[in-house]
Formats: sequence, structure tokens, C-alpha cells
Amino acid sequence: MHDPARETPATLEQFLAAVSARAFRFAELGLRHREDALDAVQDAMAKMLAYRDRPPGEWTPLFWAVLRSRIIDLQRRRSFRLKWLSDARDEDGGEIDWADESTPDPARAHDGREAWARLAGALRELPARQREAFTLRVLEDMDVETTAKIMGCSEGSVKTHLFRAREALQKQLEEFR
Repeated sequence: MHDPARETPATLEQFLAAVSARAFRFAELGLRHREDALDAVQDAMAKMLAYRDRPPGEWTPLFWAVLRSRIIDLQRRRSFRLKWLSDARDEDGGEIDWADESTPDPARAHDGREAWARLAGALRELPARQREAFTLRVLEDMDVETTAKIMGCSEGSVKTHLFRAREALQKQLEEFR
């Protein structure tokens, strides 16, 4: 299926703009704290500026590897328990709306928010490597080779982590169907 949002943009700025929302969700799932996720994404984007001259085809795996590394750094530095994603608030203290804003039907928007909340909750319960493999392969639609490079492991490990993640998510989400 052709997805224009997944095409490699011509400039680094276009690339960063296209990946920012997905990167934030990825970081927030890993860090479970909105401000830390924003910091991680901002740091990764700033670091990407040093790679502006790299070919656009290298930006995707490079960005996700940089972001993943930053998330791991933040996780290691913190010793206190983090807030859950469901506790995240926007600047006004309201609940973050994860639904697709182009959805005109309020019932569908509610269902989308509920589905995302359940998926996010189930993803939080997974071990970090399984969560990363699932997010990069399924939600970000990256191939096994790219995911392995980002995660710093073999392609076989990616497949194993993904299999286990899917199995665990299926068990956790069966009641939602």
C-alpha cells in the first residue's frame, strides 16, 4: 500500500516534521512521562542536524537509533517510578487526545482514543525490547533489517521479540475485540 507519509522527504526539516508525532508516541511509551518524551525527541532531532548531509535514505534508521539511545539514557538516569501514559496531560492540564483529528465522527474518535489507550497500556506491560520491536516493525512499518540496526541486535532477535510481543498483546487485548 502506498503511504505518502512514509516517503523520504527532500529535506531534513521535512523528515523531522513528518516523524515528530510518531517519535513522541514511541518515546512516551518507553519513558511513560510526557516531558521526558518531549526532551528525548527534541534531543534526537537536534542531534540529527549534524547528519544533515547524509543521504535521505539513511535518516530513518539513524533517527530511530538516536531516539532509542536517548530514551535508554533517560531511563538509566532515573531511579524513581514514572507516571503512566494515561496520566499524561497537555499544557492546560487536559487529557492528551491521541485520536486522528481528521475523523469527523465523535463516536469513531472516542473508539480510536479508547483503542489507543488499550494498546498503549498493553505495550507498557511488555518488556522494553518487545515493545521496541513491535513499535518499529508494526506501528512504524520498518523492515526487519532496519529494525535490527536500530535496536542493535540480529534480525533473528527482532523476529523473536516481535513474535513474543504479538503473543502477549493478543492475550492482553482479546477482551477488547
